[in-house]
Amino acid sequence: MDGASKVAIVTGASYGVGAACALALARAGFRLAITATREANLAPVLAKLAGAEVLPLALDLRRQDSIEACAAAALQRFGAIDVLVNNAAVNLRRKAVDTGWAEWNDLIAANLTGAFFLTQQVGRHLIARKAPGQIVSIASAHAFVGAAERSAYGISKAGLVQMTRMLAIEWAEHGITVNAVAPGRLMTDSPSRQKTGSDAAYMEAMLKRIPLHRLATAEEVAGAVAFLVSPAARSITGQTIMLDGGLTAA
Repeated sequence: MDGASKVAIVTGASYGVGAACALALARAGFRLAITATREANLAPVLAKLAGAEVLPLALDLRRQDSIEACAAAALQRFGAIDVLVNNAAVNLRRKAVDTGWAEWNDLIAANLTGAFFLTQQVGRHLIARKAPGQIVSIASAHAFVGAAERSAYGISKAGLVQMTRMLAIEWAEHGITVNAVAPGRLMTDSPSRQKTGSDAAYMEAMLKRIPLHRLATAEEVAGAVAFLVSPAARSITGQTIMLDGGLTAA
């Protein structure tokens, strides 16, 4: 792929999938706006992006003013936006009967509402500019299969999958492709994933459910994202690529 002179926004880029996506797009020549809830949290990935043109930004997806300010700052710095990677999300491990009103609203705002309105900002810009562009959202296998204590999270990710389909149709006439990548269980550098990865009994039970008997990596998810924003994927839109080792096919 050739991202030379193009600009991408990657949300939730301080670690894990977001950081891997930022690194993959930087290697392809993209200029980047990367976000985290606190700008200081981006310091480790900024060190890895030395040599790339990068704008670090604080972004709270639960606030419309923060979303609008993020898009405006990227446009002021780079003059254009070509790609958006909706990666930022929060998780909640809670039984459905115990899920509270406030924590439900907080999760949906961060995972779905905020992603929609940031996508809206980028879509408005691309349409006004009469330029093709690419939107890629990081969904989850939980959007397709049920799991205990994951209802709010899975519902929010299912919303992202349907947002992908809807916007792909609505924006096709403008040359904007809209796709998603849905990982299954991942092994990343987040503390929670490292903790479960060190639990042998948990990992054995998890891997038994996955036909390929392995977890995907953040770099593999980033590779799928890099493909979807490349010229090779210009005819792909409205699709969700599963990176789940065959979990949802079984």
